[in-house]
Amino acid sequence: MILENVKNEHTILWEPSDEWIRNANMTAFAKCIGMWPIQYDRFHKWSYAYPKEFWSAIWDYTDIIGEKGDDILIRPDDGKMLGTKWFPQAKLNFAENLLRGDGKRQAIIEATEDGVTRALTMEQLRTMVAKAQTGLRSLGVSKGDRVAGIVTNGIEGLVGLLATASIGAVWTTCSPDFGPQGIVDRIGQVKPKVLIASLSYQYNRKTFDLNEKIQEVLVMMDGVSTIVTLEPAQFFPKDNSVNVISWSELTQNDARVPQFERVEFDSPLYILYSSGTTGLPKAIVHSVGGSLLKHVTEHQLHCNVKPGDVMFWYTNSAWMMYHWLVSGLASEATLLLYDGAAVLKDDLGFLWRIAEGVGINHFGLSPKFLDILMKNSYDVQNLHDMSRLRSVFSAGAPVSPEHFEWVYENIKKDMLFASCSGGTEILGCFVMGSPIHPVRKGEITCKTLGMAVDVLDERGVSVLHQKGDLVCTEPFPSMPITFWGEGGDERYFDTYFAERDGIWVHGDLAEQTIDETVIIYGRADTTLKPGGVRIGTAEIYRVIDQFSKIQDSIVFGMKIDGDEEVVLCLVMEEKMTSEFVKQLRQDIRMKASPRHVPKRIYQVQEIPYTLNGKKVEGAVRSVVTGKPVKNKGSIINPGCLSEYENLSVRDFL
Repeated sequence: MILENVKNEHTILWEPSDEWIRNANMTAFAKCIGMWPIQYDRFHKWSYAYPKEFWSAIWDYTDIIGEKGDDILIRPDDGKMLGTKWFPQAKLNFAENLLRGDGKRQAIIEATEDGVTRALTMEQLRTMVAKAQTGLRSLGVSKGDRVAGIVTNGIEGLVGLLATASIGAVWTTCSPDFGPQGIVDRIGQVKPKVLIASLSYQYNRKTFDLNEKIQEVLVMMDGVSTIVTLEPAQFFPKDNSVNVISWSELTQNDARVPQFERVEFDSPLYILYSSGTTGLPKAIVHSVGGSLLKHVTEHQLHCNVKPGDVMFWYTNSAWMMYHWLVSGLASEATLLLYDGAAVLKDDLGFLWRIAEGVGINHFGLSPKFLDILMKNSYDVQNLHDMSRLRSVFSAGAPVSPEHFEWVYENIKKDMLFASCSGGTEILGCFVMGSPIHPVRKGEITCKTLGMAVDVLDERGVSVLHQKGDLVCTEPFPSMPITFWGEGGDERYFDTYFAERDGIWVHGDLAEQTIDETVIIYGRADTTLKPGGVRIGTAEIYRVIDQFSKIQDSIVFGMKIDGDEEVVLCLVMEEKMTSEFVKQLRQDIRMKASPRHVPKRIYQVQEIPYTLNGKKVEGAVRSVVTGKPVKNKGSIINPGCLSEYENLSVRDFL
């Protein structure tokens, strides 16, 4: 009976074979450092308890190009996370590490809604970077300057990033589907010297002209001396205050071999922006060395990426997963870049046909895309040749146990499926998959190497099989350098370290199990607390997603008479009936608990999402309670929020 109480209730969906484990990069790394056979719990604890040895070994194993130096890290006198100095003697260049390997190997495949459009060898990519680098230098760009992109997920955007990094300058980007204010709220903070801009993009077979939007941005934003347009400049009005040139003009030179300026490990590489919906977005500065080391660790050890593998993640150019994907070049992988809709005019197989055609090995997607496939009973494995597919990854929101099961039943039985959780703030993952672990239904496989991840209750005690705050208790190289702007260090500290005396509190509600797996329940700031009991929104979505009549949903908490009521809004084609709502409540009560049952259920027309595909529960809660939503620029469909303004006085079931 005692054993039954601690037995893991979630079934194992996949186990790696002996051959899988034998051929895994994680196995090779463990052998290199004398930790084979692997006891992962011990291996993981060593990786953060002995950070000098671990990160030095990562540098060597992944063959980082540069000068490592003798010192690996220097901790501050108070021993806390903030102020840790990594590889203080190191010199390296991010682009040099990505533009490595055989020049004849395929480096990039580009696809749009018209299918695969272009492919580049590494030699061709290097030449394009050399030309763009020369062009940027001619515009006065040097180490530390900011270059911004409002670009589609294509070859030129990637070349702009690599050319910027090769100089030692800083790359920052917004997706073209942001509104003018959303763009200025982000890249306007950092005053870029050069702006590289697409003048159009296509989504779901519709072409969007960006000329007017880019002109608005230039009027509103300070600091830009030159704009480089990816389409011919004659289509963009000349402005005497800003130099306007086309991409072809920028790259019209004889350069063929890029020159790499090696910089300090903690020199800035990227500025990314938080996707929150209150206040000005946080401009998070990430380092050259920290970003590179974090990504090669995750790619090679946790994702088992090998030279020649084809990697893909469905993302725009602004989400952190784009930057994560780009670093796959450092592991000599081929990148598939796709710009367009995931489901093209109700064609559920479009991305899978592209994946099949290029021989995808690693496919990254969102839980939302999984949900669409599952609700439409799309049978990937019988409609497409997935013989080369070795792993599917998901990030951006929790993956329900039912989605885990669906993946193995409908995509491929023998592969790694990994739900990942981390953030823009660390440019990587706290918890993710592993090629040497079994995959358990509804659980994230393991804590990432080098990351001292824990779950703490309100007393600050580490807990198992209880919900608590996801924290990280030891420093790691991909911690941000700072937040850009005045008072950046203080804002950085207040955001992540003030709550629990100097350890990183990430803001996720999580649970760790006796098997060392982790379950994410959603953001802590949208956690529901009916009767004072903490409930993650993912627990309710898990039940809702099983109803085919429900097209979409959002859940949030509303204060009523000193308590918090659970409020649920549904998008349905049919009119919501009392009989349907009764069945829904009954299912939630049985499959979750009575506390999970919504007190109020409304039918709405649309659910708001961020541009990265995340539901914005906090924004809906703000609107319903009469509070302002300050950062509407991060919401792809902000107009739908007006429907929620009078929700509290509407009839509900």
